Formats: sequence, C-alpha cells, structure tokens
Amino acid sequence: MEVNVYPHWKLCFQGPHELYFKNLSKQKEKVMEKNGNNRKLRVCVATCNRADYSKLAPIMFGIKMEPEFFELDVVVLGSHLIDDYGNTYRMIEQDDFDINTRLHTIVRGEDEAAMVESVGLALVKLPDVLNRLKPDIMIVHGDRFDALALATSAALMNIRILHIEGGEVSGTIDDSIRHAITKLAHYHVCCTRSAEQHLISMCEDHDRILLAGCPSYDKLLSAKNKDYMSIIRMWLGDDVKSKDYIVALQHPVTTDIKHSIKMFELTLDALISFNKRTLVLFPNIDAGSKEMVRVMRKKGVEHHPNFRAVKHVPFDQFIQLVAHAGCMIGNSSCGVREVGAFGTPVINLGTRQIGRETGENVLHVRDADTQDKILQALHLQFGKQYPCSKIYGDGNAVPRILKFLKSIDLQEPLQKKFCFPPVKENISQDIDHILETLSALAVDLGGTNLRVAIVSMKGEIVKKYTQFNPETYEERINLILQMCVEAAAEAVKLNCRILGVGISTGGRVNPREGIVLHSTKLIQEWNSVDLRTPLSDTLHLPVWVDNDGNCAALAERKFGQGKGLENFVTLITGTGIGGGIIHHHELIHGSSFCAAEFGHLVVSLDGPDCSCGSHGCIEAYASGMALQREAKKLHDEDLLLVEGMSVPKDEAVSAAHLIQAAKLGNVKAQNILRTAGTALGLGVVNILHTINPSLVILSGVLASHYIHIVKDVIRQQALSSVQDVDVVVSDLVDPALLGAASMVLDYTTRRIC
Repeated sequence: MEVNVYPHWKLCFQGPHELYFKNLSKQKEKVMEKNGNNRKLRVCVATCNRADYSKLAPIMFGIKMEPEFFELDVVVLGSHLIDDYGNTYRMIEQDDFDINTRLHTIVRGEDEAAMVESVGLALVKLPDVLNRLKPDIMIVHGDRFDALALATSAALMNIRILHIEGGEVSGTIDDSIRHAITKLAHYHVCCTRSAEQHLISMCEDHDRILLAGCPSYDKLLSAKNKDYMSIIRMWLGDDVKSKDYIVALQHPVTTDIKHSIKMFELTLDALISFNKRTLVLFPNIDAGSKEMVRVMRKKGVEHHPNFRAVKHVPFDQFIQLVAHAGCMIGNSSCGVREVGAFGTPVINLGTRQIGRETGENVLHVRDADTQDKILQALHLQFGKQYPCSKIYGDGNAVPRILKFLKSIDLQEPLQKKFCFPPVKENISQDIDHILETLSALAVDLGGTNLRVAIVSMKGEIVKKYTQFNPETYEERINLILQMCVEAAAEAVKLNCRILGVGISTGGRVNPREGIVLHSTKLIQEWNSVDLRTPLSDTLHLPVWVDNDGNCAALAERKFGQGKGLENFVTLITGTGIGGGIIHHHELIHGSSFCAAEFGHLVVSLDGPDCSCGSHGCIEAYASGMALQREAKKLHDEDLLLVEGMSVPKDEAVSAAHLIQAAKLGNVKAQNILRTAGTALGLGVVNILHTINPSLVILSGVLASHYIHIVKDVIRQQALSSVQDVDVVVSDLVDPALLGAASMVLDYTTRRIC
C-alpha cells in the first residue's frame, strides 16, 4: 500500500527561505551566463563511504541525465569496499553507475595510526588514477580523512576541486579536515547561510561559492509516496508500529576516543532500560570503531530481542525509517541535518556535532556520567512531532549545482585567489615601529600592593594590574606568575612585543642571580627567594630583579631628570627610605649589594629606634612609618586634630593625617615634619660630601613635603663646594615600575642601537 507520508513537506520549504535560494540563484545566473565551455566537462566524483554517497548520489544522477554537458567518472574508495561495513559499493552499482576505479585505501586497525596510514595509502594510489582519468574537476564531499587525501591529490595535480558542504562547523577533528579541504578547493557548494558566511570569512572568493542547500534534501523531499510500513517491518519486525521505535547511530569521536566509547556504553544501557524496539547501525571506520563494536557485543545488542543491529541500510530506506521513528539518537550528522526535514525528534550525544546548526527537533546531551541523563532525554523526546526544519535546503540543490558546474570557465587561471580583508601597511620591519612596540613586563612588589604593568620603550605604561600583596611566600609567587601570564597574553592583543620581565622589590637583592637575599619587615617570608627561575621557566623570557631604590634610580636615568647625567643620586621617601646611585652612568650595587641604603644613614646618636635595630637613622625620622608613629602619639594625646579635621573610628591614623594637620596650622605636626625634613636634609648633606653627585632627585609620596626643608639644611650645613648641587622632586609617577622596565629595555636598547 502506498501512502502519502508527509504531504506538508513541500509546504515547509516555501516562504522566505525558498525565496532566498531563488534570489541567490538569479544573482549567480548572471555570472554563469558570462562563462560557458565549448566541450563537455569531465567530472570525477569520488565517494568514500555510505554517508557521503547519500549527498553525492543526487548530483551524480543529475550529471548522468545531461550527457550533452558532462562526462562522469566514478571513483570508489574507503569503507565502501570493506565487508565489515556492508560493501556499500554495491548500492552504487544498483543505482546503475559505472564504477571507473575501485581503490582499496583502508588500513585496518580502526585507530589513529590506521587513519593516518589510510590517508597515506590513498595518496600513493590516487595519482595513477587521476593521470589516467584526467578530469576537469573533482567533486569531493565533507570532512572525512579519505576526502582530505582526495583533495590533496587533486590540488597537487592541478585538478580543479568542487567541495560540497564546506564552511560548516561540527566538532572534533572533522572541523580541521573540512576547513583544510576548503583551502585546497577551487569551488564551494554550501548548504546554509552561516556556512556561506564562514567561507567568506575564510577568505574564499564569493563568486566561487554557491549556496545551494543540501543535495540529499532533493531526495528527502521527493520521497513522500512510499510503502514505509513494509520497510519498517523488514528492518525491525512485523510487530513494530510507526513512531514506536528508535534509530540509533553513534560514531567514535577521534579526539577523545575513550570518552566517546563510554558515552556509547551509557547510550546502550539507556536504550535497554527504555525498552523500545531499536535499529542500531554499526559505527563508521574512524579510530575507536572497533572498541564500539566490542561494546555492542558485550551488551548483547546483536541478540537482544529489542535490538536489530545492521551494518548498512540503503539511503532511500533509511529515509523512511528515520521519518517514521519515534526518535533518533546518536551523534551522526544525519541526525542534526537530514532528520530535521521530517520533524523527527533527535537526541544528539556528545561533542561530535557540537557546532552544527540544528532545528528545534534536536535535544543535546553534551555529557553524561550515568545513563540517567540519556534516559531522561529519551522520555522527553520519544514520540514527539516537531515542525520540519528549513535550515539545510529547499529540495532544489542539484539543479543549482549543475548550473554552477556549467558556469566554470576552464580558461581561467587554475591558481586560486584568496580574498583577504584590507590590512594596515606592514611596517613591522621599520626601526621606529620596532622601538615603539618593544615592551617590558614590570613588577613592583611593595609592602601593601603587588603591581604588574606593560611598559613601552618610551616609558608609557600601556596597562597596569594591581592586587593586594599576599602574606605568604607561596600565595605571593603564585599571584606574581598568574598576573604576569595574564599581562603577557594581553600584550599580544595590544601589539606589544614583550622582551623580558623586570622586578622591583624591597630588601637586599643579588641582581646577578635574581635572588632576594633579605627583605624588609613589610614583606613577610621573602628571604633567600629565587625570583628569576620560576618566572623565566613559566614565561620563557629573561628576568631581571633589583631593589626598589635602585629601580627608582634606573627609572630616572632612562625616563626622568637623570637622563643623560653621568652622576646622580635618587632618594626615595615613602613607607621606608631608600635610594640608588648612578656613577659614570652605571648603577652602583656595592660589594654585598648594600649600596645606597640611605634610610640607614645615622643622623643622630640618640635618635628614635629604627626597624634595622639601630637608632637615629633617617628612616626612623622621615619615613612614612616614622610619621605615622608620631601621628599616633599626637592623636593619643588629643593633639593631632584641628578644626576642619576628623579621623573616622574605623580608620587608622596615618602620615597623611599628620601632613593634613600641619597644613591646617597644627604647630606640633609642623615641628615633626620639620624635624623629619631636617634629618633627611642631613642625610643628603652626607651624600653630597661622600659621593659628590651632580643632582639629587627626591622621589616618593613625601618628597614634595621635604624638598624646601632639605634645601635649607644644605645651605646651612653643606660645604660650599657642594651647595650648588641641585635637589629636585621626581616627576615620574611610577618610578618602581619604570625602573623595573628599564632593566629590560636598557639591555634591549644596547642590542638594537
């Protein structure tokens, strides 16, 4: 009995979608009319397996029906010729096609190595065939490894290639193979608008791309008058009704074979529990298929009363089986493409088709640890009827493809052209451009914050990252590595070439080895720490490390007021007191890396205790810690606050409050600042008498508050021979970061200039 299965199929593909294809065809016809060949086009269609034949057969029939325009040669290879996979070449013969050449190209093993060897074997055998046939164009389908061998051979032998179904996105290694074939192909037939856009984005020539729809849809949408019940009974038994059985087709995922086999095992468990008659098709020949067959046999699928396990079903019968199934389950592209034409519910498992465009009939189960999730999906999907999908075509692909083939001008140059988007002029070899983009990663390890910055050759901080400095060594080193990796990745996006890493840290540092010998009390667990090795191993970049005071001097030498000077001194006034000495343009470290510890110059024999264990040091008077100590004393005695000032209860008293009080007229606060500035000034006098620099640069947050007092002390206490030495406030915003960067950039400058 013949039944009109889905009379609404044709209606599904009328409307805006069909109009789009028609309008596109009209546009292409204008181009095609300009071309035309004076002889028959010799077309070689190469088919590798049952799946690609279902897409190529409609085109082959179309070519065969127009002998005045085309000569058809059919090459069969791959799993078509293997008994375990159904000897599917027979269906090509049954379709009355003359097979010109049979190539045994599959190396058995069903693992990754066998796939590679199969490609190699095909590459060895194909040249003789192509030399003999001498086709004008070869039609290659899809994303199989056999197809890659076909496209490679044809491209190297200067044979034009028409690729079917390029531009699509699925998942796993298939995407890479599909896009590789796209790059080799001269002409492209795609099935969806998205695929067309992908091809354009891949720089393929728009004039050589045809949006035709899927060729298999031409057969799907003309298969409405079939005795489908006899087909169902033949494959599933006499007692099975329409919409009351399942079709299962699952293949291995070559990029994660173990996981895909586990998913297959869970699928079979779920199907056994679901207790519906199920047609299970054997997997394809990809790596992992042998293991999947073992799973089938372990579960007893071939002998289970609810299962029918088969190697192959002819495509026209397969269409009827999925059209009337209660559900299809697996990871075949057929499930997310062709089955949508019937509105049959589909459960797509795993990642093999993760990027495919799908209709609303597809329910995805990306991952599963037990059968429960798959079983739940079966309960949700089984027996539903969805609207038919309009994504993959309107049933008129073959006429469009034949017209496209007729338009190919064999007189055009064979070498394909890529349509690259406009790009800026390449100036990467220009010395000015190189100097602009050469950059360093700078790390500043302070008592409170950890900062990482991308710094350009000109001293511009391109991007800066700040985090609180952790208290333990392990947390601190991990955070440094994390921040540097993130900054290095961001530098690539910003077109900055990172040449190395410079680190500024408190304490005594051995810069030759990149080791922090002793740290200040502000940074805990930071003694005998090798900073160079972990950073260099992680980033694969050279690493420099130095004391923060020395880095401030280096920053002034490269970017600040010390630039071009032979001898100068930098003195940092911050939480602590430090500095650096530049002598004959070079940084002085001292015999034990203790040079320029200006904070511990003693300016009073009976002064306050210092954190170093001595007393009367500059740091004990003029550092931020010292000012905070004095501010707390005043506050405790209710002598700090003046009119216009307040300190919230939850806020600690700091040096900033002392400075504010002094500005508002607090005499005691002013005296403390004057004493601190005097101590610093005496230290500067000692530096002038000892080192005799040509410039003293005060750096840090307190520098502007001390500068005038320091100059007064120099006028009163210094020898006349050094009173003309200028003392200035640094104009650098981030001397520690800039100094850390300069260690990298100075080295690079010497290499380039």
